[in-house]
Order: sequence, then C-alpha cells, then structure tokens
Amino acid sequence: MINYLKNNPDTVGEWFFAHVWLSVLPVVLGLLVALPIGWVASHYRWTYPPITNLAGLLYTIPSLALFILMPSILGTKILSPVNMVVALTIYSVALLVRVVADGLNSVSPDVRAAATAMGFTGIGRFLKVDLPIAVPVITAGVRVATVSNVSLVSVGALIGLPQLGSLFTTGFTRYVTGIVLLGIVLCLVLALVLDALIVVGNRFLTPWQRAVAKR
Repeated sequence: MINYLKNNPDTVGEWFFAHVWLSVLPVVLGLLVALPIGWVASHYRWTYPPITNLAGLLYTIPSLALFILMPSILGTKILSPVNMVVALTIYSVALLVRVVADGLNSVSPDVRAAATAMGFTGIGRFLKVDLPIAVPVITAGVRVATVSNVSLVSVGALIGLPQLGSLFTTGFTRYVTGIVLLGIVLCLVLALVLDALIVVGNRFLTPWQRAVAKR
C-alpha cells in the first residue's frame, strides 16, 4: 500500500483530487436544485407526498446503470466526467429534497408569525428566517449526500473514469490487495475530512445554536 503510494504519488494525487470534485460538485448542484423543490413540498403540503416519494424512487436507480445511460441521454462521451456529475446530482437531489422540506417544516408557526409581524414576507422571510432555522436539518442531509457520493464516485472506475476507484480496479487486475486497501483508506479519509468541513460550516452558519446551548 505505502510502496504504491511512494512510487505513484502524482497519479494517486490526481485521482484523489478528481475524487474530491466529483464528490462535492454534485452535492452543491443538488442542493441548489433541491432548495426550490423542497420549498414547494413544504409550502404546498399536498405536494409533499408525491415529491418526496418521487425523489426517493430516483435514489433506487442502480448507479452503474445510470452512469452507462448518461452518455446516450446527454450526448456526451462515455469517459466524460459530466456523466458522473449529472448522475450524482440526481442522487443528491433525491436525498436532499426531503430534508429541505422537513427542515422548512421544522420552523415554528409562532416564529413565522413573529417574523411576519416584524415585516418579513415572501422571499425575504424565506432567506432570513425559514432557511437559517432549517440549516441544521439540511446540513444533516448534506452530510449523508456527501459521504454517499464519495462511495458512489468509486463505481465510475468500472467504466474507466479515473479517480480513487481506479485503485480498486488496478489492485484487482494486479491481484495486489495493498492497492485496494490504499483506495479504501483514501476514500475514508476524504469522507471524514469532507464531513468535518460540513460540520464546521454548520457551526459557522448557526451561531445561535451555541448561544442557546449556553443558557
């Protein structure tokens, strides 16, 4: 494991950073898509069951099948990273729509009434009151989506997309367990680092939680 890393630092580093952006970008895009959909599911309660059920169904699509179908749907080349970004964005949306809706539903009617009385209405109340209060719930979903993506990205190695999953295919074809273990360790490290960054981001975005905890 260590020998392969010492002998191929540039290749492993290139695969590591490819794995980073392939894991993170779909979560960002997925969150941007899930926010308005989750708002609709929260604001118009009758839409919550069909929207969340449909989102859940999207996550049941086998990842390898989706990666293979993407080029024919998007008109891209089989090795284009765009295929994986779009596929993982779909999975991220599937995970985040429900948590966005649940997060917005967690805002107390009394808080909304107080915000309205203070002059917050429409998009202003959503951005300055509802969304900040929903951040802890949404963050929990973002953590799950990010860690899930770190795992799913490695599947892309089966269709030849270079990232840390390439360590699995390389180790398998050479019958070298150490290379596979290196891939597992680096994926775990990446997942832990990204999860820690999200937790820090949540603390930064929700300073009132620490104030409430000190009471």
